[in-house]
Amino acid sequence: MILRKKDIAKLGAAWMPFADAASTGLPLSQLMRLSLFQLSVGMAQVLLLGTLNRVMIVELSIPAMLVAAMIAIPVLVAPFRAFLGHRSDTHRSAIGWRRVPYLWFGSLWQMGGLAVMPFALIVLSGDQYLGPQWAGEVLAALAFLMTGIGMHMTQTAGLALASDRASEETRPKVVAVLYVMYLAGMGISAIIVGWLLRDYDPITLVRVVQGCGLATLILNVIALWKQEKVKPMTKAEREEPRPRFAEAWADFMAGGNAGRLLAVVVLGTLAFNMQDVLLEPYGGQILGLSVAATTLLTGAWAGGALVGFLLAARWLARGMDPYRMAARGILAGIAAFSAVIFAAPLDSAALFYAGAFGIGWGGGLFGISTLTAAMTLPRTGGAGAGLALGAWGAAQATAAGLAILIGGTLRDVITHLVEAGSLGSLTDPSVGYSFVYHVEIGLLFATLAVLGPLVRIGILHSPKKDEGGLRLVEFPT
Repeated sequence: MILRKKDIAKLGAAWMPFADAASTGLPLSQLMRLSLFQLSVGMAQVLLLGTLNRVMIVELSIPAMLVAAMIAIPVLVAPFRAFLGHRSDTHRSAIGWRRVPYLWFGSLWQMGGLAVMPFALIVLSGDQYLGPQWAGEVLAALAFLMTGIGMHMTQTAGLALASDRASEETRPKVVAVLYVMYLAGMGISAIIVGWLLRDYDPITLVRVVQGCGLATLILNVIALWKQEKVKPMTKAEREEPRPRFAEAWADFMAGGNAGRLLAVVVLGTLAFNMQDVLLEPYGGQILGLSVAATTLLTGAWAGGALVGFLLAARWLARGMDPYRMAARGILAGIAAFSAVIFAAPLDSAALFYAGAFGIGWGGGLFGISTLTAAMTLPRTGGAGAGLALGAWGAAQATAAGLAILIGGTLRDVITHLVEAGSLGSLTDPSVGYSFVYHVEIGLLFATLAVLGPLVRIGILHSPKKDEGGLRLVEFPT
């Protein structure tokens, strides 16, 4: 059988990943180039929460409490994402750009933080001969702060720019592309950075972290190049007063179910992320898995998340209400956490891995559903896409940081009570972990309760398919 040229072209369009995410306003080549900013954000996330976390505690012998405080700094910046998004919505420039300036300055902040970070960490570890004793703490805090500001500014402006350029029909698929690129950035950078730092020494640390800073600038410049059209503004337009953030926030909250959506994001993120620092210790301490075996948990979680993202793009393209899809993710999370809990009494590593996969799958569905809902919220008054996405990002990132802190604290407190005999017959070392997983299941049920009215509204008012096709903007949110 001989394939004709047009048959090959049809096959390519059908099988090329995310080919249907393209639109007239955002061709596939420009979409894939724009998504590079997610690679840089994922790389910075791995550095802050993974690689540097371990290097600071193990190789640099920095106290764990101080390390936790440094890592928490980018999370503390997260609530400002809504303000950053509003500023990009209302930015005044002579050439009419709104998003690109924030992408550019976010890239500079992120690159600058990574450029000074390795030196600050070396000073923080005590390798200091001149200057005040508090120099290491201050310099490290500034480096983490700069990187955090850059990450949040870049991601908020980049998501808003993608939302501006995507059509109503392709917007959920664009969200899936951006999420997959973020996941790919985390996975690829974790492998490369881990390999480069396999034989640690201070000079290698400087080279790797500063190399990531340079890669950030290169990736983001390629991403933002010619992504926003030049629309010269008149002097009167430039001097027109910006809407105040308080007024824009009031308009945003009055635009329907924005407040309930943010509550869903906070509760759901708390539920899915409290286990972030517990899964690997649970596998090693309770199930007796080796270091190599527990390392595969990240792969199982990432695989589940990727499957969730791909399914989400497919279901949204078929017209599924994003709130209904979020409910599916929550139900998958309840089943996954139940599997993790029963893995200990059944002594089943296979059930444990299945639970980790399910957590990634449920969390992926939930995350992409709520982000899609935020991207399709009605625009009222001074509220724009940047404010909506900034509010979603602020709620998600803040809740994720709090979840990690709460999960680790609850596990330590319950384990201490078990060891002290304060819980009577509960003496199994898995009780501390199991308590946290039960709390997460309870939070998932609470999230379903808060989500319920949104799902009902979506079912009652979603348009019929025979009315000219499904358009996400017509969903009341």
